[in-house]
Amino acid sequence: MALHIDVLTLFPGMLDGFLTESMLGKALENRLLSVRVHDTRDWSTDKHRAADDRPFGGGAGMVMTPEPVFAAIEQLQTPGCRRIYLTPDGVPYSQKLAEELAREKHLILLSGHYEGIDQRIRDTVIDQEISIGDYVLTNGTLPAAVVIDALARFIPGVLGEEKSLTHESFTGKLLDFPQYTRPAEFRGMSVPKVLLSGNHAEIEKWRNAQRIEKTRQVRPDLLK
Repeated sequence: MALHIDVLTLFPGMLDGFLTESMLGKALENRLLSVRVHDTRDWSTDKHRAADDRPFGGGAGMVMTPEPVFAAIEQLQTPGCRRIYLTPDGVPYSQKLAEELAREKHLILLSGHYEGIDQRIRDTVIDQEISIGDYVLTNGTLPAAVVIDALARFIPGVLGEEKSLTHESFTGKLLDFPQYTRPAEFRGMSVPKVLLSGNHAEIEKWRNAQRIEKTRQVRPDLLK
């Protein structure tokens, strides 16, 4: 049974192109996974379809109200599904977590908006909170797209060449090695000779050394 993902957002149009292009579009077309995008306002009982209100205690901005979110999740959820809230103060998203989520049968991704969501949502109908980085976006729809894109790569058949998963950045806690293609000479710049040698053992040795050096320069914390 293919993984199914429900996305709850106030801006469903943001995912239109994302779900129809490139690798993910082909995966959906081939039914390797399925994604449905829902407008959270569809569960609002307000005559204006409002899904936000002023925060108790004062402060700037608006907060998403609990009623439509509770109703949406309770209608969409299935036994054993994982309900995820995308938020800057969640646990960091990682390659390992993406692989873990790819093994699930059903995910519900809640996109936060405005100044966030009512805490009672987080306390009651959310199983996990995920952040894609230490910065703030206008809403959680793009983070939902990032989560989907990264986990889709671990679903069998989605990647054209499954082997590429073993040579990517963060696989084995190292960044990726430099890549080159034709021509071998371009504007006075040459491809490293080892890559033209045909000696696969030496090529792998060179690539591993390059990964270590790149990680040392850019992300030394990973080497620790």
